[in-house]
Amino acid sequence: MRRFLAQMFGAAPAAAAPAAAQSRAEPAGYVERTWTSSDGLKLWARDYGGGAGPARLPVICIHGLTRNSGDFEDVAPAIAAAGRRVLALDVRGRGRSAYDPNPTNYNPAVYAGDVASLMGEAGIARAIFLGTSMGGLITMTLSTLRPDLIAGAILNDIGPEIATEGLTRIGSYVGSGGPAASWAEAAERTRAINGSAQPHLTDADWDRFARRTWREAEPGKLVLDYDPAIAQAFAAAPAGTPSPDLWPLYMALAINRPMLLVRGGASDLLAEGTAARMQALAPQLRRVDIDGVGHAPTLEEPAARQAIADFLADAP
Repeated sequence: MRRFLAQMFGAAPAAAAPAAAQSRAEPAGYVERTWTSSDGLKLWARDYGGGAGPARLPVICIHGLTRNSGDFEDVAPAIAAAGRRVLALDVRGRGRSAYDPNPTNYNPAVYAGDVASLMGEAGIARAIFLGTSMGGLITMTLSTLRPDLIAGAILNDIGPEIATEGLTRIGSYVGSGGPAASWAEAAERTRAINGSAQPHLTDADWDRFARRTWREAEPGKLVLDYDPAIAQAFAAAPAGTPSPDLWPLYMALAINRPMLLVRGGASDLLAEGTAARMQALAPQLRRVDIDGVGHAPTLEEPAARQAIADFLADAP
């Protein structure tokens, strides 16, 4: 855990690498947005135009460690229909964004710079951020590097203390496992990893989940849709490596900003005690717990959808 947090929160940019070849069926409702990072990587996002109504700040959606913009393919159109532009990005090393030749660049400080570059190229001066897990860490990091960009934040099952139990579980599977020969196999392997956190999902749900997180590298060969090198952050920590204190990042985010915390009621990554302390230190923080769900809520749960809609109705 110490190695993971230390590496996640410190690195320098490196040269570009080409994106992996990909084949996907994409839903309609957005346009493809590309931009180039400060170190030359070609990055990719989904850009959903907001519906009719009063002008409101856009929403930036950032996914978790091994995921991509597909995680928001249901919630993003709903937010856009309510009047806000939504950008859901593929963080470098995931989805359609390029892989980085230097794995130490897979950390929130570099990711935060990529988000700032996207906003600059898209003409967005301020936004509401919706970050799942790693996406929330990126949001907290950005609040210290470019606080002017953040008008408010929704944190999905993440806080400034990361429970060892959840981090160990993630480390047990990230970057491991070979190709799948069919979508049925990919769905079953996805269920094996995530089933305990999402016990309510049906067979059809798991098939959809797999199609968001795997890609067809070639006929009959499906691979997970991220760079396996992101797993290097989970290597054993050298003796004496301290865990970074992330509470200052959280407090920087909380200053004079509306916030919503979505927490899986059975989360093994965000402890109840941490969530309670987050509330105590930021009284304006709204909170919703999703019963029977672990790390992380999909944000398709009715309680999560309603909480997000209510929050955004009151946000700038």
